[in-house]
Amino acid sequence: MIFPAIDLLDGQSVRLYQGDYQQATLINHSPVEQAQLIESAGLGHLHLVDLDGAKAGQPVNLPVIQEIRAATDLKIELGGGIRNLDQVQQYLASGIDRVIIGSAAVKDPEFLQVALDQYGPEKIVVGVDGRDGQVMIAGWQEGSGQSFDQVLDKVTQQGARQVVVTDVSQDGTLAGPNIKLLADLQDRFPQVNIIASGGISSIQDIKNLQAAGIQDVIVGRALYSGDVTLAQLREVDG
Repeated sequence: MIFPAIDLLDGQSVRLYQGDYQQATLINHSPVEQAQLIESAGLGHLHLVDLDGAKAGQPVNLPVIQEIRAATDLKIELGGGIRNLDQVQQYLASGIDRVIIGSAAVKDPEFLQVALDQYGPEKIVVGVDGRDGQVMIAGWQEGSGQSFDQVLDKVTQQGARQVVVTDVSQDGTLAGPNIKLLADLQDRFPQVNIIASGGISSIQDIKNLQAAGIQDVIVGRALYSGDVTLAQLREVDG
């Protein structure tokens, strides 16, 4: 599946460069219209991130998220600042199809376990973001002291089966995805569906990931820079 990405900052759609909030590029003043364009192109999924929420540790862009939900029939996965069960319940009750637990999966494994037990691995996705081999937390602002392998080993033992893996050093750069990292993780953890995030620069990158065994791909900056079109994404959407 292909997941076009919309990252929310101050109620607008932006893209960050290597996770740097000071290097944000405005994509669209209206994330709702952007989501509708994605749906009208024949794509069925959307990856939403509340960037303000990731820093604040609580939902910030909820009104916009709810507008997107009401305006489309897209299957929406959402991450950013989800730290407790009340937030999980709020988003799922609002019609979000699955939520992504990122920093809290590392910092609060008990919360992740309860969420997985209560809602199941199809509703609860784990987000693992890293730079130079180390998993980052708190909106990519802090290092966790753990590797990708260490975190995936823990969350898979807890029952996670959907994991978004982002190489922060590639994110927003159009430099190409870290295919070796993603393919290696998929090989080591075959029970998990690795969802690739960060660095997509062309349709060929997506085809290369699919050939390496990575079927689910999140596409952000390449879509909005024009390097990849919605029509092209529809053609490779599995």
